[in-house]
Amino acid sequence: QVQLVESGGGLVQAGGSLRLSCLASESVRNFNTMGWYRQAPGKQRELVAHIMYGGDTNYADSVKGRFTISRDNANRIELQMNNLKPEDTAIYYCNAWRGITRKSYWGQGTQVTVSS
Repeated sequence: QVQLVESGGGLVQAGGSLRLSCLASESVRNFNTMGWYRQAPGKQRELVAHIMYGGDTNYADSVKGRFTISRDNANRIELQMNNLKPEDTAIYYCNAWRGITRKSYWGQGTQVTVSS
């Protein structure tokens, strides 16, 4: 069973930065895409950013230019979040998608709170 463990959340003032990390129980190269989603209270879970097997990245319009997704050559992806805004407050989830089995895996989430 794939395990994804997030870390790096916390409380930060508007304009500040945080770096989220997701450690997978197997190589990131075993997945077609890996990414970050978030869910704010009362809202649906939404895509923040993802990185594909070949290295292409995709971002939600609301975070473009502020967030950067990256991965290492082992089993970790990260999300650098700069110029944070109160509307970025949410639980952030790491996700991994394996196309050959059409299975999606989720971490337990990490809370990000941005104060104004």
